Parts: sequence; structure tokens; C-alpha cells
Amino acid sequence: MTADLAAVVADLAATAEAVRRGAAQDPADLLEALVLLRRAQAELAALEPELITAARAAGVSWQSLAPALGVASRQAAERRYLRSTSADPANPGATRDARVQAERDRRAGDRAVTRWANDNTADLRRLAGQVVALTDLSDAAAGPIGRLHEALGAPDAAALPGRLADAQSHLRRHPDLAAEIDAVTEQTAHLRRGPADRRRDTSG
Repeated sequence: MTADLAAVVADLAATAEAVRRGAAQDPADLLEALVLLRRAQAELAALEPELITAARAAGVSWQSLAPALGVASRQAAERRYLRSTSADPANPGATRDARVQAERDRRAGDRAVTRWANDNTADLRRLAGQVVALTDLSDAAAGPIGRLHEALGAPDAAALPGRLADAQSHLRRHPDLAAEIDAVTEQTAHLRRGPADRRRDTSG
């Protein structure tokens, strides 16, 4: 809580205590207190998504967040967070419900890509292994290739499509490998679009 907000809350608490004691109050002071209360509520509400984001980053589950937010389920906690986040700057006209649906579509797409990657792990690992084995790449490729090597050592293949895509631009001397990565990227893009495309087909 900022110092200014803390001071406002303290002033409001003092005013409320005076009202409860039955002390005479200037109408102008009460109106000012209501204005301050509204502003404080807005500022406090804006803190909620920031705190939720921090809690999630610290490893707190949606199930644990639910009672703290006063809701009954992890799904309700997630919806509350999505509804409280600010509008997407790339689409300022989007409604909150539209942003919630877009986030659901994004997550469904991510899950579809993960399933596909793990179903095709042998092919992805073969391709990644060929890329990391190259010895004629530029120094600029060191970062992407290093991250691809790390993903190759992971227990599942979920990160491989993205790491392959990151490395693709450094494979100008290896057009066949670059073309294989293009095919992977095209497939994952199709999978990510799938939930939104199916919903549009159903609603249309």
C-alpha cells in the first residue's frame, strides 16, 4: 500500500469512527470522504491483479488463491483475475468477456501444441539434434542454439517447437533444416488458431 493510500484509508477510518460515535459531521466533509472512498476503492482494486500475478509467479496455485479472493473454485479465481486485468493495448475495444475468451483460446492452443509436441517427440528431437550438432553457425546463433540444447534435454518436448522456431533464422546455410522447422512452425500456428477457429465456426 502506498503512503498516500495509507493516509487516505486512515482519514476514512477516522471519519467513520466519528460517525459511529454520533459526532456531528460537516456535510462537505462527508461528501469529500465519499469521494476519497471511491478513489481508494479503485486504487485497491487495481492492486488485486498485480498481487495475483505476483502470487502466481511465486508458485501459488489458483486453488489456493480462490479462498483468498472470496470465490469458491479455481476456475472462479482465474476468471476474476482475467476480468480484472487491464484492456489489451493491441485491442482497446475488446470487452472483458472477449479478453477472457481470448485467454482461454490461447491456453487451449498452448495445450494442443504441447500434446502435439509430445506425440511427435521423436521427430522433434531428431530435428533439434541435427540443429544443435551444426558447427558452422554464426556467433549470433549461440543463444538460440543453447536454449534449443536445453529444451532437448527436458523430459518432454513441449518447448522444442518454440526453440526450433527461434533458431530457424540462423540456418540460411541449411535450407533443408530450415524448411523442416518452417513446417513445425506452421503446424503449431494452426494448432494455436484451432480453438478460436472452431468457436467461430460453431457460432457462425
